[in-house]
Amino acid sequence: MTVARVLVIGLDPTKIQGWDPEPVQTAMARGRARFDDHGIEADWCLVALDENPEETIVETLRRHDYGCVVIGGGIRKHEPLLEFFEKVVNLVRQHTPDAAIAFNSNPEDGADAALRWLS
Repeated sequence: MTVARVLVIGLDPTKIQGWDPEPVQTAMARGRARFDDHGIEADWCLVALDENPEETIVETLRRHDYGCVVIGGGIRKHEPLLEFFEKVVNLVRQHTPDAAIAFNSNPEDGADAALRWLS
């Protein structure tokens, strides 16, 4: 059985001012390993808010047919980013209309979020 390819969209922790990216990067590495453990091909689109993130997301969405797109908590949970979160959801709907949209709780459980829709 072939499992659909997944895209994870999140904020690039190395581009957030005043933030130590190391704990998030470590958690993301564990999250990537969980995709591998489940035999899921996953791509990551990490964006910086001041570097035209919408264009980066659209370019990434066009690269492959994704069965599921996971939108990270860094984009979803921070209320000042509500408008950006809406844009991300609508970009996913526009450019990958057949993909499920899932939400992870933390950088480690993206595979679990995707599996809710891929199984």
